[in-house]
Amino acid sequence: MTSNRPSQEGKLYPGAPDDPVPFGKYFLLGLIARGGMAEVYRACCQADPRRLLAIKVMRPQLAREERFVDMFHREGKLAQLLRNSCIVETDEFGQHEGRHYIAMEYIGGRDLKHVLQRCHDTQKRLPVPHAVYIAARIAEGLHFMHTLVDPAGRSLNIVNRDVSPSNVRLSYDGDVKLLDFGIAQALMKFTSEIGILKGKFSYMSPEQIRGMPLDARTDVFSAGIILHEMLTTEKLFRGDTEFALMEQVRKAEVPPPSKLNRRVTPELDAINLKALARDVGDRYQSAAHLATDLDALLVGYRFDPKELQQLMRQLFKKEYAQELEETRPSLQVAPGEPLPPTSSGFQPATPTDLPTLLKRRFGDD
Repeated sequence: MTSNRPSQEGKLYPGAPDDPVPFGKYFLLGLIARGGMAEVYRACCQADPRRLLAIKVMRPQLAREERFVDMFHREGKLAQLLRNSCIVETDEFGQHEGRHYIAMEYIGGRDLKHVLQRCHDTQKRLPVPHAVYIAARIAEGLHFMHTLVDPAGRSLNIVNRDVSPSNVRLSYDGDVKLLDFGIAQALMKFTSEIGILKGKFSYMSPEQIRGMPLDARTDVFSAGIILHEMLTTEKLFRGDTEFALMEQVRKAEVPPPSKLNRRVTPELDAINLKALARDVGDRYQSAAHLATDLDALLVGYRFDPKELQQLMRQLFKKEYAQELEETRPSLQVAPGEPLPPTSSGFQPATPTDLPTLLKRRFGDD
């Protein structure tokens, strides 16, 4: 029999791999991220405990306002249409006991923001081929979004408007996935009180800062900013005040990345500067063209995507070991079999897999 835990001041118990908590038709297995708008939990389906998911739950204080709930639901509807290898796949969106959620595929890894921060903290530089590959996959995902059509073949005219390192997920297997569509950009139209707006200025296009009409080329500019930051390890646009930062973006005076990284070739300089052209007419006219040029450049590097997998596992050794410890039991062990030791050599004293644990804890009902 399942039984919900008593709540404390409306808080949602996050659960843990060895302490699953029921949430609708899911079990929560631990908190993995917390933001100003939502919290994200590792979870599994009750019907299929071996499949891991990420459940994004809207914060209760935002759920009190209908406009934010509508935005969250629009994000869920949009995300369900975005079926592409470079975009996190969304299963469903719904509501459980007044809590609005979006269920997505689980991507074990780190956001690009954390990857860049780890490189900075360890005084390492993201290798140029890795940066080019990541940027190409971002552009590929954006192009799919930009060209999405409805069942009647009409363009949906989707523009992300919120392309930033925190919305790019790098998996420990070397995948690059775009995530978070809709709610951040929608919230920006209404409020900056929860600390969203200022942090996003750094990744906006000049036309977005000016409040002008936007098309797919604004996302191309944002992707160019990310590429520049990956190549130089420094933010392209910085300012002591909001006004100073916005002025930098408006002017869009961009130094070639080779000025800060001698490993950047003239060809890569040209690609990055074209993506970052101040005037939209001088910019790449589609994310597909940007991806094509980046992929063509990758051929010369003889880059293997497995190299990104190796980099991620090296940069986040402890985090990856913990990830294995928490997820391998549910993903790889058949009922009744003992758990394999993790990369750290840890062997649980009482071997059991997640489906068996759930059955013991909650029964068959």
